[in-house]
Amino acid sequence: MGVISIRLNKNEENVLKYLTNLFDKDRSSIIKDTLVEKYEDLQDLKAIKKFEKDEKSGNASFISAEDALKDILKN
Repeated sequence: MGVISIRLNKNEENVLKYLTNLFDKDRSSIIKDTLVEKYEDLQDLKAIKKFEKDEKSGNASFISAEDALKDILKN
């Protein structure tokens, strides 16, 4: 397991302290959670850009919520 050192300014330290209190987690957990969330945001953005590209080229299609629900319920 890797160990890193992070230098925080006063404002960043206050934000981290606020988040540790708000979520009742230790500093390491808050930082790791934030890292995972940032990665997920990038993956979401990648998927959105792909969809937008497919939509422009006419390769995107939609189904109604009702049809999606029917499909889910029959499985």
